Amino acid sequence: MSDTENPFFKPLWRRLAIIVFCAGWAGFEFYHGNNSWGWITLAITGYAVWTFLVSYKADEDTASPPADEG
Repeated sequence: MSDTENPFFKPLWRRLAIIVFCAGWAGFEFYHGNNSWGWITLAITGYAVWTFLVSYKADEDTASPPADEG
């Protein structure tokens, strides 16, 4: 089990909240002139987008309805 399979990350709103928080943090760092930390947190944001949106795999039992065999 990887960390992304933790039930805490199952709701979409939690994954989006983490991404928005990281993006806001990056913006905060850039705004205050901390470019190094801005780029670091922007990289963390990109990783979060990839992990929680692009490559996130939901459980098979909730991802698609059962096939109708009739």
